Amino acid sequence: MVDSKKATSRFDWRVGAALLALHVGALLALLPMFFAPSSVIVMFVLLYLTSGVGISLGFHRLLTHRSLRLAKPLEYAVALLGTLALQGGPISWVGTHRVHHAHSDQEGDPHNANLGFFWSHFEWLLYSKAHCQEHGDEYRRAVTDLTADPYYVFLEHNQLQLQAALALILFALGGWSWIIWGIFVRSVVVYHVTWLINSASHTTGYRTYRTTDRSTNCWWLAILGWGEGWHNNHHAFPFSARHGLRWYEFDLTWITIKFLAFVRLASDIKVPTPEMRHRLRLPVSS
Repeated sequence: MVDSKKATSRFDWRVGAALLALHVGALLALLPMFFAPSSVIVMFVLLYLTSGVGISLGFHRLLTHRSLRLAKPLEYAVALLGTLALQGGPISWVGTHRVHHAHSDQEGDPHNANLGFFWSHFEWLLYSKAHCQEHGDEYRRAVTDLTADPYYVFLEHNQLQLQAALALILFALGGWSWIIWGIFVRSVVVYHVTWLINSASHTTGYRTYRTTDRSTNCWWLAILGWGEGWHNNHHAFPFSARHGLRWYEFDLTWITIKFLAFVRLASDIKVPTPEMRHRLRLPVSS
């Protein structure tokens, strides 16, 4: 099925070249001349801000599923962090994820796990433009709320300029080591953690709730991925701001949301009721 999908899609060389360049650039971190303790600290800070806050909280739980509400200035700031993760702008990211949920592991899912681990992990990105063109009307309908907002249109059209501005700031403060670790290494780590949500969390782990797809709860990926690894929980209740639904299911993004609620910066937080959870719970977790 993977081969037939490739055969009917057009390979995007620009995406392939960009991903290759970022991975090669990340390898420069192995050179002693580009290592400094401060650069590693910068990488981890940016990892949390761009991926944990920007992607998991912002692009995913806030913009895609509207699981909570933030004041508009804070929402815009979080969306900016998500854009700096280099995973696409808010419109394309949200559109892809909403289409994924509409057709999860079925025809029309951009990273259908039934087409193989590597397809759902990263290969789909090399053909994603063709998929968007093939299902263009559905993608456009999926993001009308975002395309109506000039700020999100601005972020969508200025992703590289914003990344360049971040790179200039990092260079001014810490030189090339901060750029290598803060842009290249950070981006590659974010990519593979996010891609594992699409691949590993549809192939390995346990299932607590009944869904129509292959989504699983993967504990180690939940730790690496800010709580996103509790993927079966998420596909059972896409509206939920909380993904780790059991007491031992650690969800760093949920902790962040609870903190924002405590300081009155987050409201209208949605979670499934006990009745909802009971209705979809599988007799025996697998």
